[in-house]
Amino acid sequence: MSNGDQTKTDPLSARRNFDSRLRHSNQAYLRARQSGSDHPPISRRIAFVLLEHFSMMAFTGAVDAIVTANLLSRKPLYRFQSIGLEGGAVLSDLGITISTDGELKTLDAAGLDLLIVCGGYRSDLSPPRAVLDRLRAIARQGVTMGGLWNGSYILALAGLLDGYTCTVHPESRAGLEESCPRVKLLPTPFVIDRDRISSAGANSALGMMLAVIRHQHGDDVVHGIEEILACDRSSEEIPDRPMPVVEGSATLPDALRAILKLMESNIEEPLAIDDLAHYAQVSRRQIDRLFHRHMKTTPSRYYLELRVTRARRLLLQTNAPITSIAIACGFTGAPHFSRCYREFFGISPSKARSAQRL
Repeated sequence: MSNGDQTKTDPLSARRNFDSRLRHSNQAYLRARQSGSDHPPISRRIAFVLLEHFSMMAFTGAVDAIVTANLLSRKPLYRFQSIGLEGGAVLSDLGITISTDGELKTLDAAGLDLLIVCGGYRSDLSPPRAVLDRLRAIARQGVTMGGLWNGSYILALAGLLDGYTCTVHPESRAGLEESCPRVKLLPTPFVIDRDRISSAGANSALGMMLAVIRHQHGDDVVHGIEEILACDRSSEEIPDRPMPVVEGSATLPDALRAILKLMESNIEEPLAIDDLAHYAQVSRRQIDRLFHRHMKTTPSRYYLELRVTRARRLLLQTNAPITSIAIACGFTGAPHFSRCYREFFGISPSKARSAQRL
């Protein structure tokens, strides 16, 4: 991770140029693309150390990101566990008790990739010496250390943030500056500095984890997570699906938006590309250029992906016969649908449905 890497408050607004939002929606069902390698992705292990009165919202925001990342991969990208200072259950700031998987002093740090201390507004920021010693011992094994809310205050007291930049909840800023002058505090929602990460509050915990996931697994996985977690955002905040935002702040050309809406509205009886050109009042050649430039694919391929995506959702979310799904999504029949589905996802529709039920 880059030195002093900081990201804007709202990770869902940080969009970059990619071929199609559909591809991120389909990510969990696409064949693996690790440069032709058949090796599964590395499953990283994360431990969340929960302080008494930890911020439930910050904790669940971070966990939500990694759980959703797992949903978008054929093999789990992350394994996580909750840890208490003394084991047993830990009380959150909402009065909800969370059972832990163990206690800090017996945590097996072998194979641990990331440890995150989760604090909260009323968390005790003067832990016993044994806790600080244990955190130092884990850090010496090369584990990346992080903090949520004021969890970085605990890391700073252990000397694990000396020479690093970090952030902390504003209520704990003065105390940290006084107690740990070798730590550079930044007034940002979250900070990633080499092998130290920190988030200042509940809303920025998700952004911090998305930045970590982007560094480890790339933009495609993060865009897929954003697609799922942004489902309840208003239409003003998210462009009409499945249209992407292109590089920078530029929007898609009106003609391309019109074509995409026509495709979206004509799934069962797909329009010919010439018909799309007629309705959008552009030439067939111009359509090809627009899709090549902005969607990084051909109009026919995009239309097929749109239809097969709708078919996948019906296949996995309903009990409708495969033939009915095929017809509803513009395929001439079950054999045609099966060939297209297998070509795109690497598995037949019937096997995909069976695997989903298992």
